[in-house]
Amino acid sequence: MTSAVDRPRVLRIAMNGVTGRMGYRQHLLRSILPLREAGGVTLPDGSRVQVEPILVGRNERKLVDLAQQHKVEQWTTDVEGVLADPTVDVFFDAGMTSHRSALLQRAMRAGKHVFTEKPVAETLEDAVALAALAAQTGITAGVVHDKLYLPGLVKLRRLVDEGFFGRILSIRGEFGYWVFEGDQQAAQRPSWNYRTAEGGGITTDMFCHWSYVLEGIIGRVRSVSALSVTHIPQRWDEQGRPYDATADDAAYAVFELETPAGDPVVGQINSSWAVRVHRDELVEFQVDGTHGSAVAGLQSCVAQQRAHTPKPVWNPDLPVTDPFRDQWLDVPANAELENGFKRQWEEFLRDVVAGRPHRFGLESAARGVQLAELGLRSSAERRTLDVPELSL
Repeated sequence: MTSAVDRPRVLRIAMNGVTGRMGYRQHLLRSILPLREAGGVTLPDGSRVQVEPILVGRNERKLVDLAQQHKVEQWTTDVEGVLADPTVDVFFDAGMTSHRSALLQRAMRAGKHVFTEKPVAETLEDAVALAALAAQTGITAGVVHDKLYLPGLVKLRRLVDEGFFGRILSIRGEFGYWVFEGDQQAAQRPSWNYRTAEGGGITTDMFCHWSYVLEGIIGRVRSVSALSVTHIPQRWDEQGRPYDATADDAAYAVFELETPAGDPVVGQINSSWAVRVHRDELVEFQVDGTHGSAVAGLQSCVAQQRAHTPKPVWNPDLPVTDPFRDQWLDVPANAELENGFKRQWEEFLRDVVAGRPHRFGLESAARGVQLAELGLRSSAERRTLDVPELSL
């Protein structure tokens, strides 16, 4: 007979926003449900902590369908009830940005550990307040930093750690794809993404990613010069009605970075929902250094050492015959890397059980909100802005 002491611990996770694309596909379908099926998260001592999702959202019909489809016992449209439930351990949010800060505050004050998508707030003031509240309440807070867990960037970071690049000179990123306007073909993104009043805009959406990606690979961002624009001013919503796109759909930025050793690095990232893809992946980063270079997407990474660098000669009168792509070598994973969202969930839940801070917490997320705010301000004022240190 198994005693209460011997029974595995269960973490009850309230998952808000699971009817949305990211909340459903990456967090429920590809992270929490596989962990549930595997018997939970393995802890350092070899024991397991099981996970029990609670589906939370505003659309009762969708919640019922998801619960039945995936055999989830509990669902609710009552967020306040979930936050008041003492048996709920973790509150996760993948809902609308405009509601996130207030929800996270209520969750932390209710003693819940929180794990959340980005951006965590619409203003830097609110983001800093969240980070301060997490420290005050002593809960474990985690913010989704999924790209740093993906194979391509794991390989890129390994090259940095091994000193492959020598002195790093620059990092360049290209992100984006064509989002259909919604008149002839349905848009791949929700219409609120294109309304400033509802928290939309690619600067707000993506600079919080670029903040942790640049910091996680190279170092802190020290200044930003950005141009945010709305290339397509009219779109059609989910009901086929035309609307004015008030938020930016493209942002072009130059960042000044600083490595932990104090070396300056130039960063350039183009982000656009109005660009057609001519690259291997939807996002790619190229790091150039004195001893080598590498190009990484979310899955693949190729590199070229100094000794293997060819000596191209540009002659406008002759066609280029150099097989440039063939001159780079694949960087092996040397390990099996699962879905990045799932891997971070596992790391976060281990931190919850251990009662320790998660390495990607609300202070890191606040720096992302800060960078987005400064990027929009830089664009409006047409000038470079320094990125000051945050004080909680």
